[in-house]
This record gives sequence, C-alpha cells and structure tokens, in this order.
Amino acid sequence: MQYQRGKPYPLGSKISLQAGKFGTNFAIFSENATAIELCLFDENNQETCIPMTASEHTWHIFVEGIGAGVKYGFRVIGEQNEKAGLLFNKNKLLLDPYAKAITGTPDLSNAEAASWYAWNDARDNGQIAPKSVVVDETFDWENDTLLFHTWAETIIYEMHVKGFSQLNPEIPQEIRGTFAGLAHKNSIEYLKKLGITAVELLPITYHIDEPHLQKQGLVNYWGYNVLGNFAVDPKLAADKQNPLKEFKQLVKTLHNANIEVIMDVVFNHTAEGSKDGAMLSFRGIDNRAYWLNGQGEYENWTGCGNTLNLTNINILRWAIDCLCYWVDECHIDGFRFDLASILGRTPRFSEKADFFTAIKSHSKLASVKLIAEPWDIGMHGYQLGKFPAFFYQWNDRYRDDMRRFWLRKKLDLATFACRFAGSDDVFLHSSGSKSINFITAHDGFNLQDLVSYNKKHNFANGEENRDGHGTNHSNNHGVEGDTNKESVKNQREMTACSLLATLLLSNGVPMLFAGDEMGHIQQGNNNCYCQDNEITWLDWENCNQTRVDYVSDLISIRKQISLLSKQNKWWTEELVQWLNPSAEAMQINDWHNKELRQLTILLEGQWLILMNAYKQPKEFLLPQGNWQVVFGQEKGTLMTGTQAVTLNNMGVCVLQKSDAIHTKILETQHA
Repeated sequence: MQYQRGKPYPLGSKISLQAGKFGTNFAIFSENATAIELCLFDENNQETCIPMTASEHTWHIFVEGIGAGVKYGFRVIGEQNEKAGLLFNKNKLLLDPYAKAITGTPDLSNAEAASWYAWNDARDNGQIAPKSVVVDETFDWENDTLLFHTWAETIIYEMHVKGFSQLNPEIPQEIRGTFAGLAHKNSIEYLKKLGITAVELLPITYHIDEPHLQKQGLVNYWGYNVLGNFAVDPKLAADKQNPLKEFKQLVKTLHNANIEVIMDVVFNHTAEGSKDGAMLSFRGIDNRAYWLNGQGEYENWTGCGNTLNLTNINILRWAIDCLCYWVDECHIDGFRFDLASILGRTPRFSEKADFFTAIKSHSKLASVKLIAEPWDIGMHGYQLGKFPAFFYQWNDRYRDDMRRFWLRKKLDLATFACRFAGSDDVFLHSSGSKSINFITAHDGFNLQDLVSYNKKHNFANGEENRDGHGTNHSNNHGVEGDTNKESVKNQREMTACSLLATLLLSNGVPMLFAGDEMGHIQQGNNNCYCQDNEITWLDWENCNQTRVDYVSDLISIRKQISLLSKQNKWWTEELVQWLNPSAEAMQINDWHNKELRQLTILLEGQWLILMNAYKQPKEFLLPQGNWQVVFGQEKGTLMTGTQAVTLNNMGVCVLQKSDAIHTKILETQHA
C-alpha cells in the first residue's frame, strides 16, 4: 500500500488526485492527541494501520489506489487523565466525525457487550466497532437548485421518512418507509394536493439506539441519538448500498414539485452519552470537545449525558462544515436545530455566540431557512424570542395557549389574539413575526390524541409511564381514548378542525405534524421516540379524507390572503380589525371577559374570520358589505352586511367580500 503525506483539508475522507495518483485523502482534528493512526479494513475485516502526519491540530494522509466503499477508522493516542478530561485509548477504534457513511452498530444491549466500548477498557475492539466508509459523492442534479421560498409563503409539514409511507398501500412494498417511498409519485401528489411548501424531516442522519432501549428490544425511532452527522442512515433507504444517492434523488424530486426540504439536525449532544457510555468518536478523538466542569465531568444540559461545546473552534468548524455539506452536496433548503439553546451557550446563552456569528458571516448559510427549538434543560435554557433575527423559532407558547383556548377554556381573547397575530409580546424586536406556530409536533400528543386523551399512556415505552410530559392541555371530551359514541366523536372532530383552522389562519409560519390531517392516533402515547410500529406509522387505510380535504381547503384559503402568504409584518389597526359578535370593535372589557368566546377578525377589509369556541351554535353579525362564505359553512352562501351568520359550536368560518371576489374573476378573465 502506497501513501503520501496528504493534505489537512478538507476534513474527513475525500477521493481525489494527488501528485498524479488516484486515491483518498484522510484528515481529522484533535487538539490534544500526540499521534493518530488511520486504520483501513479489507473485505475480510483485516486491519492495516498507517501513522498520520500532523499540521497544527489536524492529522492527515493520502492513500493511493483506494476509493469508494473502503472501510476505515482512527486510533488516537494521547495522555489519559480523567480529571483533566483526557480519555485517549488506542485500543478503541473511532469513527470519523466527518464520515459520509457508516457501517455497523455497537452492541450496547448488556453490560458485557457495552464494556468493549468503555473509555478505560484495555481490550482492542477494532473487529467489532462500527466503521466509517469512503463515499463517491457524484450525482447528476441536472438544473436543481435551492428553492428559496419566502418565509411568508412557507407552510411546513413535519414528518418521519419511514412513518409517512410505511403503511401506504399505494406505494410498492419494497420501497415503503424509505426515501424512495417518499419520492414516489403517490407521496408527491398527496403533498402537492395538501398544499404544503416544505417538509421538515426528523433526523435522517446515522443514529444508534440507546443502551436502555437495546436492553428492552426497542429502537430509537425518531433518530435524535446521532452518531454520524454527515452520514445518511441506510435504515431509511431502499438501496442500502447507496443511501446518499437515494436521499439526493428524494430532494431533487421534492424540488421538482416545488417543495423545500428542511433537515432536523442535532448539534447539542452525541450518541456517546455520559462518561459511562460508549467511546465511539469524539470522546476518544478529543474529549474536551464536550462541555466539562472542573472535575472533568460532562455538563448535561441536554438530558442525554453530554453537551457539545460549540465555543471549541474544532467543534464550531465541524458544525459549520456539516451544514455546508448538506447545502452543497444535498441541496438542503434549511435546518431545524434540536435543543438550539445549546448552540448559543458560552456557557450562558448569548445571541452573539460564536455559532450564530459564524452562520451570519457565511453567505451560503445565512440564505437558507434556520429554525430553532429555543430551549434546553440547563439553567437559563428557555430562550424563546432571544435568538438572532435570522432564526425563526418553535413557539411553544402558541401551542399551549391555543390548546388552552379550544380545549381547556382557560384563556381570554386578549391572549388568544396576541398568539393569533404572531406573538408580538415575544418577537416584537423583529420586523415581523418569527414564530413557527404549531399545535402538535413529533414530541407530545398528536392532534387526535390531543382531543381523545386527558392523560399520557406511555406504558409501551417500558418506563412505567414515567416518561413524557405530564401537562398536555388536552381534552378527551368525556371519554378516555377510543369510543363508539357518535356525539363524542363529532365533538372531537369539530375541536380538531378548529385547532387546524386556527393554526393555518394565524400570522407566522404554520407547521403541521404529519398525520394530524388524516386523523392518525398514537394511542395516548406522548413520547413515541421508541415506537417504530403502527403507533407512529401513518394509518392510510383509515385516513379521514374529510379532514384531509378540510386542511387542503384551509391551506388554499391561506395562500389567497395576502396578509398571511405574501407579507411578514406586524398587524396594525389599518390592516386588521378585531370585532365582537355584534360586528363592533372589541373593547377592553371584551378582551378580558373570560365568558366571551366569540371573535370576528377582519383582515385588510376583505376577509372575515369568525371563531366560536362555545359548545353551542352562536350568532355573528357581519360588518357592512356583501360577503360570501368561502370556508367552514355552506360554501358560496352570499350574505349582506348586518345579516347574521349562525356558526356551529366549536367552529371557524371564513368569508370574503363578494366585491373582491367579483374583481378577482374579472382580472382572471382579462388575463
């Protein structure tokens, strides 16, 4: 085997030519290592180790004649000093943090198996440890580019790649639950008919199952226990040999359908867990990449045993390189950052943290969509509204307050209106709302569970129902779980539809959780991270098509309302009027009257939104003008000013000024 000194950049493995020779360059960072060996494995898993050359804190080598498919790892040598946070162990084969593919899964299902990956274990685990794989990244993108939909026109559909198509009978069996299944024409047609503009994919990067799940025979379905942030997880691909190519084809197909792709990324912790967890990558390469206290112990601001330190220049560079890789190589349109307060810790949170500055100064990253889950579990971890202006943020206050209003009757109209109008109490420092509005997400009850259960039922997770959040602001409408009572089922459906209408007519960016539009239920489980089965897979055969049509119509209406779909600015008195059921301006007493649960919202003088949160039908007087019902009641009904509309209990109705409709028809005919 012939090799050269190689180059320190790019980090990771890269097929290239050097000095006229074909081969692969390998580079890895470690600030505290004294030596690093590249370890190559042949088809018989026989290992060859080659010493690497150091340039500053980067170690590199170029190996001639090898390319895609070669398995490799690193052995990192250095001082072992636990209190100083140095845990080097040459006997543990380590994954490349920049690996574009990974093969193998560590067995952590029992104490003996897991001990092979302990940082202080003296046995050599090279034969059983997972391996990095050299990848050929070439792909014919043709003319594909990022879509760059404006935030105002964005409607997000949060989904799990496997769960979306796994049970869809219209998808060929061999590709169900995969990237290819999501790229199938049936899936694309469904998304287009629904009207969403972006899919937000739960982690598609290489992850492993936590030890406690392996012991129980369960798996990490959501995928937040990431081991390879640059690597596509082959479990989500139909073509196990080329998962990256299949993922790129998915992105290309979605782009052809004018749908953006947002990736969920995890930069807050790694799958190595606490110090008692497995040594698989960062821990053995340079353990000081984690936040450590004075005793060399991990700060656990994630609840997962460790926290990555993005003030460390090597980790910061790794994170930025990772984002650039997905944008460059996979044409990703945006990112949602899990437990994003970690990204701004210095160790206290700062909107001027290095990570935020690096993104803002990077033209490629500053132009893609960036979404923060604005909290972690550490002290001062809740930072909703505190992120830099180029971030949009998951708004859990919107989620909880809208649930309280429709399900618990514990919210006044003033707070409801504040959330509906974009949460200016949270985001007022911005030019417009930065709120990602959602009623449900992957974490917590989905919509059908929200209207069917008062309590969580997480026993299937194996933790005696101790896991998951206990405060859901849900309402079972008189019966816990499944029921044959038509009155209860009807009330649940009306409430669910009212929540959906509120979400899709609010100022801000709406995020719909996959399956909510079809009535999928998770059996009362509000922490389905380990349920890779029918609990989480969308139930296409029992799809509530009436609700799907309802959501599709709602999205269509949203796209017609300029204030919601073309502008991202705060609502002023000139643009929006808030009226009581008598079509008169809301007064202070009305706003804080907890018994009043009716509201009329007039947008730009052209659109009326009527909301009735009572359990009985209620009457609304209309403002002056000729109005036509376009959503929620008998479509096409013409009404004149001062005429009353009786709105069904727990209902939402949208009317458009008929003069505006007539003008639009004339403009269309003229065009």
